[in-house]
Amino acid sequence: MYYRQVGDLPRHRHTQHRDDQGRLRYEELMGEEGFSSDSSLLYHRGVPSAIVASEVWELPDQRLTPAHPLKPRHLRLHDLVTGEDAVTGRRLVLGNHDVRLSYVITGTAPSALFRDAVGDECVFVEAGSGMVETVFGALPYRAGDFVVVPRATTHRWVPAEPSRLYIAEASGHIAPPRRYLSRYGQFLEHAPYCERDLRAPSEPLLVEGGDVEVLVRHRAGGGIVGTRLTYDTHPFDVVGWDGCLYPYTLNIEDYMPITGKLHQPPPVHQVFEGDRFVICAFLPRKVDYHPLAVPVPYYHSNVDSDEVMFYVAGDYEARKGSGIGIGSISLHPGGHAHGPQPQAIEASLGAERFEETAVMVDTFAPLELGEGGLAVEDPAYAWSWAGRRLE
Repeated sequence: MYYRQVGDLPRHRHTQHRDDQGRLRYEELMGEEGFSSDSSLLYHRGVPSAIVASEVWELPDQRLTPAHPLKPRHLRLHDLVTGEDAVTGRRLVLGNHDVRLSYVITGTAPSALFRDAVGDECVFVEAGSGMVETVFGALPYRAGDFVVVPRATTHRWVPAEPSRLYIAEASGHIAPPRRYLSRYGQFLEHAPYCERDLRAPSEPLLVEGGDVEVLVRHRAGGGIVGTRLTYDTHPFDVVGWDGCLYPYTLNIEDYMPITGKLHQPPPVHQVFEGDRFVICAFLPRKVDYHPLAVPVPYYHSNVDSDEVMFYVAGDYEARKGSGIGIGSISLHPGGHAHGPQPQAIEASLGAERFEETAVMVDTFAPLELGEGGLAVEDPAYAWSWAGRRLE
């Protein structure tokens, strides 16, 4: 990410920084990969390590069930009943050791203060608007936003209206694909979005208070657990920060689809990369213009990956007749050839444009089913290519 500075900073790093009354600000380095990758320096009014209590926080159900036997699956997320808190109300849909996909439909009350110390989060806002308040400042969100929150960033969601959030919780980091960037980190001309499209906090967010509770998701005992930490002073006490690590949003409308004379493979739709997974976006676009082009995807076998597609808006041409609709997730696992419904191939011939919006996650380790995914599975989807609706 490119360098930013916000708020009140000293002239030099690691030097005394005092307020008008002479009180010392407390400098915190927040960095990735030890001291060897992107980082930011934050200047706190209070001591960022000062806690007064630590208790177990029981996470929502994190159990995963193997996706066995092998078959394509359809999950209807709009049928899922969730809690209204953007943090504690999430229900786990799919996951593996690298990434977990959750879903929540919020109310309008602020969420708990939260820190994901396992990995970065990328939250796609299917619907709704509001604010993500963070130690870096406030970040407005709206429908169509990808909200990227770096690992260990204390934050909370403050919806202005009920919001539908589709969450990728990584075990590592999430960033723009390296092939979009120069060796110095600038977006290149062939990238489908650029620095102008990214929104980050522009001013500090200062909140007074003491004995403030923060929910922390972290690793212990070989698994993912939760701790409820109580801080002596409010974590939102950063008067200024600078660096290349911070939360930001990218709206899907600002992503420029790449099209071609013949059908383009999924990597041209990539938005982000994680550790052993990628995130892509399929958007309204002109389609292939060869006179004999077949616009819908060809059948393909996922030799090395599982493919998850979340259908957000429009009319997804390749899935007509399958039961897939807005709010659906399809899981096409490695080891099974998949592609369009047979009737969709002929129907697509001669099409000049597709009106569809979907977010895809491809993982390079097998996905398992969370309790939320099991609760809303369509048992008939697997047989739809054969023209049957077996339960």
